[in-house]
Amino acid sequence: MAGNDSIVLDNIIKQKINKSDNVLPDDEFFEIFTFEQILKKYDLSYDELSYGKIGGGDDGGIDGFFIFINNDFVSEDTELDNFKKSPCIQLFLIQSKRTDSFSERAIEKWLSTTMNIFDLDKKIEQIQKYYNSDLINKVAFFQELYLNLASQHPSIEITYVYASKGDVSAINQKVYNQSEVLKESTRRYFSGAKVNVSFVGARELIDSSRLEKSYTLQLKFIENYISRGEDNYVILASLKDYYNFVTYENSELRTYIFAFNVRDYQGSNVEVNKDIKATLESNEDIDFWWLNNGITILSSRASIAGKTISLDDVQVVNGLQTTNTIYHYIKNREDDSNTLKEERAILIKIVITNDPETRDRVIKATNFQTPIPPASLKATDPIQLDIENFFLNHEWFYDRRKNYYKNTGKQLDRIISIPYLAQSVIAIVFHEPDIARSRPSSLLKKDNDYKRVFSQKISLEVYLLCAKAMKRLESFIRIVTSSKSNNLGINEQWKHASPIRILMFHLGMLMVVKTLNKRDYKPKDVESIKENNFSDELISNTLSELIQLTNDYVKSKDLPINIGIKQKDFVTYILDNVGLNH
Repeated sequence: MAGNDSIVLDNIIKQKINKSDNVLPDDEFFEIFTFEQILKKYDLSYDELSYGKIGGGDDGGIDGFFIFINNDFVSEDTELDNFKKSPCIQLFLIQSKRTDSFSERAIEKWLSTTMNIFDLDKKIEQIQKYYNSDLINKVAFFQELYLNLASQHPSIEITYVYASKGDVSAINQKVYNQSEVLKESTRRYFSGAKVNVSFVGARELIDSSRLEKSYTLQLKFIENYISRGEDNYVILASLKDYYNFVTYENSELRTYIFAFNVRDYQGSNVEVNKDIKATLESNEDIDFWWLNNGITILSSRASIAGKTISLDDVQVVNGLQTTNTIYHYIKNREDDSNTLKEERAILIKIVITNDPETRDRVIKATNFQTPIPPASLKATDPIQLDIENFFLNHEWFYDRRKNYYKNTGKQLDRIISIPYLAQSVIAIVFHEPDIARSRPSSLLKKDNDYKRVFSQKISLEVYLLCAKAMKRLESFIRIVTSSKSNNLGINEQWKHASPIRILMFHLGMLMVVKTLNKRDYKPKDVESIKENNFSDELISNTLSELIQLTNDYVKSKDLPINIGIKQKDFVTYILDNVGLNH
């Protein structure tokens, strides 16, 4: 059976590769695939999955390094001030191997790495000679985050996940014994931490991959529905039936159907959620929907059979706090017979529309009832819709609704997230690759930054050019740096520097400089560039020159590459020294 599982898993991965027109090497695709399955409940985007990947050798047995706070994905420029008292820091360290077994060696490697990366008495300078820059950057960020949040009295959960194509039931007892040593070793560095070691084999990966993100769901309701036509319904559903509607068969929440909801779940300690929880736990003879505003759902089509409504393209756009509180209430009491008999109801409004403008007006209207940071509503701005439609007309997919196109099976290398497009525009149009590189997720939080990047002054053609150009450069660098040739000046200093990540946006800027043959180009100048201006020869020559300039700069400043390239002075240096045709 274990052999069959391995074969089935290989076929599932092969189908995914063909469906997504994958350009990654098989080993890297397997890593991304396992990350997605292991972290499925967090519904990470392809960019986020790639961000957590540790590339190259000297990785300390860690292929994936993912940090969450209160179940929210965290990157280097996340604003920690947003997290309230007693946040929960969740760290996942993932080792992903395409072998058909689980070995002691993998756990021993983690043990050795743990002694270095979790010992806060050791300076980063002391351990960076042992590990590649990807891992060092992640460790430095984790340590900084942990220390910065110390005054908030955080709890910490560290989960090691060992994934392979093996059979979990056949794991040798020695491996489990080593995992217990690993847990004890980790707890010594973080008093009170919750530490887990999890093994994920072929069968577990198969089962997770089959938890399809279906946007067509059925919801049972009670009594009769109210409707003024086929585009609107008001129903009452029992709390248990609504719980079944928003969860997988394994009782995990379908987080992807909340992608349009502009608020994140605020946690159980927020006053409004405390009130909802108190209502759920009370024995009052008052129905739940009397005391709650209810849920708003958008759908593209609905049909009713008996007392079940079938909905296509489901998105819960308002009621995330209520949903999460109901979810935790029922999940924690699934073995309680009283919960199974739960007869209280929730009020649900259902709007059926295929019109993007109507949909976005509903989202805004249902989310303006309490104060929301303006940046939370940016995805519903008209310019975002314009970009999405323009990209669709050219068979590219602008993911202004996080993971919508990924979840509906579009090819990965044509999906462009809002942060990725913003980074591309900042680098190519405004020649600020240092900002694009160092502030990927915070670029749009300030209103002025947002308006500069997403402006009617920038043509839709330029947005598409930026997206296409960066994806092409990304693919080119990946192919070149994975080959054994060394004709780009990738010396020992670059061994673990992951040039695909750290120089991509600088390369994008220099490609424009080379194409326009001017260093101080203006945003309007970019409109004259065509995609075919970026020939393979030009990309190769420019990348080679950029690497040489980078080597010269970091040597003169005596800086690590990953630090030097984030500086504004570095951008000035390469612009001043890049060669132009005269």
